[in-house]
Amino acid sequence: MIPITKQTAKYISEHPSIKDAMKKGVVNYSKLSRLIAKDLGLEKTKMEAVLIACRRYSEKLSKDSSEIQEDQILDVLKKSELEIKNKIVAIIINKKLYMDNLLDIEKKIRKKADMFYAIEGTNVFTIIVSEKYLEEIKEMFKKNILKITKDQVMITVKSGEDLENVPGVISYLYSLFADNGVNIMETMSCWTDTIIVINEEDLGKVMNFLKFWSFLII
Repeated sequence: MIPITKQTAKYISEHPSIKDAMKKGVVNYSKLSRLIAKDLGLEKTKMEAVLIACRRYSEKLSKDSSEIQEDQILDVLKKSELEIKNKIVAIIINKKLYMDNLLDIEKKIRKKADMFYAIEGTNVFTIIVSEKYLEEIKEMFKKNILKITKDQVMITVKSGEDLENVPGVISYLYSLFADNGVNIMETMSCWTDTIIVINEEDLGKVMNFLKFWSFLII
């Protein structure tokens, strides 16, 4: 039997929103204890033990100097630049094709100073390009194309090198999208750039919850 203390700690660690509320001191521990006991299927007689475990976990959070505060994360994000590109398409291609074909289209697009991204998975490639190249890519790969998602927007968050020293920045950024009901269709990163692809219809929501940035739409 796993001790109540460990069960409670595991539950809280798996629910970042609860952990964050604890850091901010805005938790009703009685209600939280009832929720945890219910979700873990514990008897009512275990409620007091859960409550004590919650308070101990909270004390540990407040004493742990390694915990990065939200203001440090926001500082990194507020100093970041945001770039938005619309009329983007994501194309999933079977990996059975020859790499030469992929390199050929990439070379052609980059010669025109346009962006080209390819994400390699286990069985497929995902290509992210401007919609103006869609017909050409369809003609080139034909039956090897498994899925095409049009009307996408690519958001690039260009952060400083301090991104490397502040844990939780990307997690916090992704949570903003999830909390506001915006699904991330594709995502990738390159050093201090974080690239997120979403449906064009969700752009208005994103511009609202990321209002601490100025936007460059191209």
